[in-house]
Amino acid sequence: MISAAESLKGDPAFLKRVQRRKLISLALTNLGWILTVAALLPLFSVLFYVTIQGLPNLSLDFFTKLPAPVGERGGMGNAIIGTLEMVSLASLFSVPIGILIATYLSELADPQSKSVFVIRLGTNTLAGVPSIVVGVFAYAWLVYTTKTFSAVAGSIALGIIMLPLVIRTTEESLKLVPESYRDGAYSLGASRFQAIFGVVLPAASRGVITGVLLAISRASGETAPLLFTALNNQYWNFELNKPMASLTVQLYNYAISPYEEKHAQAWAAAFVLIMFVLVFNVGVRYLLRPKI
Repeated sequence: MISAAESLKGDPAFLKRVQRRKLISLALTNLGWILTVAALLPLFSVLFYVTIQGLPNLSLDFFTKLPAPVGERGGMGNAIIGTLEMVSLASLFSVPIGILIATYLSELADPQSKSVFVIRLGTNTLAGVPSIVVGVFAYAWLVYTTKTFSAVAGSIALGIIMLPLVIRTTEESLKLVPESYRDGAYSLGASRFQAIFGVVLPAASRGVITGVLLAISRASGETAPLLFTALNNQYWNFELNKPMASLTVQLYNYAISPYEEKHAQAWAAAFVLIMFVLVFNVGVRYLLRPKI
């Protein structure tokens, strides 16, 4: 007895539909690969160009010495340390606050309440504010009132920039956690806070960490806010209440310099920044990979 599937194999109309579907599938697959290459091409172009320009200008002195006068080959050790300090301080300020706000929006607050509307409106507005405006705000609020540029002011400006990214990505990650996780925790006698911080947040940890990485990457590359707050410093400085050097500001100053040796060090600084973001992202993702 011939089955329905076997009888259709000899049907010209059926064979034509199968062929058309195969062609459409092949075309869409090829289109996906083309779009993937188109999306990755700018990234690899930037990486390639910055690498060939910056890598030859790297040396041990670049990481250990201070900026030198024209004609001498110095380094950016103070700027590298300053960037790490300010980004770390900004993360300590923005990441816990951002995660708590996102948890409130996703797990605790009434979605129809006015507080949720106001917080989301403020977060979306803050995410669209240009970084230079944040720098001007931090200058008026902190630098002008204290009468001094400082690393603290720069860190707060970077933290304000990071905050909406952490909130939005954390909230979306929490929404993706299946409702069954919450129900299972409640059925075992867990309180609401135990379910949130013991089950939901750990389940969303990969998405939360991705958002934190994006925020840190953006803060690491900001220049305008630091020009108005931390300013710059040509010397070693570990006091947070005084002006502090940063890699982005030093890169900017060297890039607009008329001297070729300064341009070379600017390319080296750009390479270090890109490698920092790349290695940091890949390293954290490797450590947090699912264990088989």
